[in-house]
Amino acid sequence: MPSRPSVLYVTDLAYEARGRRYCDEDIFLSSRLRDDFDIALCHPLDAAALMDGFDAVVVRNSGPVVHYQKEYDAFRSRAAARGTRVYNPLSGRADMVGKQYLLDLTTAGYPVIPTIDRLQDLGRLPETDQFVVKPKAGADSIGLSFVPQERLATLDYGDILVQPRIDFRYEVSFYYVDDVFQYALYAPDPDRRWLLKPYLPTEADLDFARRFTDWNTLEHGIQRVDACRTQEGDLLLVELEDLNPYLSLDHVDGPTRDTFVTSMTTSLHRFLSIPTRG
Repeated sequence: MPSRPSVLYVTDLAYEARGRRYCDEDIFLSSRLRDDFDIALCHPLDAAALMDGFDAVVVRNSGPVVHYQKEYDAFRSRAAARGTRVYNPLSGRADMVGKQYLLDLTTAGYPVIPTIDRLQDLGRLPETDQFVVKPKAGADSIGLSFVPQERLATLDYGDILVQPRIDFRYEVSFYYVDDVFQYALYAPDPDRRWLLKPYLPTEADLDFARRFTDWNTLEHGIQRVDACRTQEGDLLLVELEDLNPYLSLDHVDGPTRDTFVTSMTTSLHRFLSIPTRG
């Protein structure tokens, strides 16, 4: 029998996040992917040392990189030098490389929560009583704070982003595999953002989300487009997650989970079939 592709599945099974159980999702996904691939799970700190023995590395719920930035940078460098197939590919332009993309998209006029990183650009933001301040290298709301306008001049700019605090109706996320929409979930109560329900997107909603997956030019892998619905009814991008997006598969029905697994399996086979360079 021909050998099956081998996959190193990177996950931090012990990572604790409010309202989510990363480990359950990865136990489920890896068990289903085992139908097509030889799978081994490993902690993100072990990935660089182990990856040479596998056909591909799949980075899933590996936790915020800010907790192990030096090791993650070393993993990226080693993977690039050895031509390792990493899924998602390391060419992502969004959260995979920090929050600079929020500034770039603001400047380019995309429908994103307006974002600045210099006090002199404050005039580019709408008038509001409160602002959101977050680190450029943040994740999972780490380091996020709310400040009044009068405190903006006292902030230490350089490694932070400033946004207006948006009064939104709800948050909604759109999930993609290889630029193909899979499902959407939303949090009807803004104060309970991890209590998610299925969301039926309109064509306009999908057009909105597709603008960002198109911008990212990531041909393979999983992306999550997070947005908020303003009181005026518009959608604004909150985050474009292309490194290790949590999928909230426990909030969708069985057929939707099955379809997602099939899409991811097909995507991985396609990714592994690409000829290597050199």
